[in-house]
Parts: sequence; structure tokens; C-alpha cells
Amino acid sequence: MKTSEIKFTVNLDEHNLPSAINWETSDGSEKSQSKSVMIALWDAKEQNTLRIDLWTKDMSIDEMKRFFHQSLLSMADTFKKATGEDKITEDLKDYCNHFADKMGILAPDQQ
Repeated sequence: MKTSEIKFTVNLDEHNLPSAINWETSDGSEKSQSKSVMIALWDAKEQNTLRIDLWTKDMSIDEMKRFFHQSLLSMADTFKKATGEDKITEDLKDYCNHFADKMGILAPDQQ
């Protein structure tokens, strides 16, 4: 059986605000710098979600809007893949389109 790790390194400024977020895999296949990370872990014992949300101080509001939009779309895709629930997934994607419209993040030809 193979084991793999994902390592996050967060550089903090003098006020303990993230200035850089880097991640890499233990097998060296991926390594990258990021401006934001959201990690959700399911605690089966407590039946609760544990979360880590970090973003760098230089991440713009527009980048955060796009990050959330794309994260929500990814969550809808993952939910469909994990559960096979087509109808609610379409509802989630409809909401994502509404979110994008309200945030003004889609180009006119994407609406």
C-alpha cells in the first residue's frame, strides 16, 4: 500500500497574517504557491466538519469571489460524484450561477 502526504507551509508576517501559502506532495509530483486554501475534514466520531481557511493578505476581493465560485462548483461536482444526486447538484450549480451573477465575476458571454 502506498502512502502520500500533502504538506502546507504558511509564511506569516509580523502580525501573524499569511503572506504566502506553499504546498507540495511527498512524492514531489506537485509543488505550488497559492493565495488561499480551504480544507474541510470530516470527523466521523463527532459527526462534524473541521475546517481550515487561510488566505494571504495580498489576495484581492475579486480573486476571493472567483475562488469561492469555483470552490462551490467543485463541491457540487464532488457531491454528485460521491452521491449520484443529480437534481440537487443542478440546484447547487444554479446557485453558483446566481452567486457569480451577483458578484459580477462572469463575462457577458458566460452568463
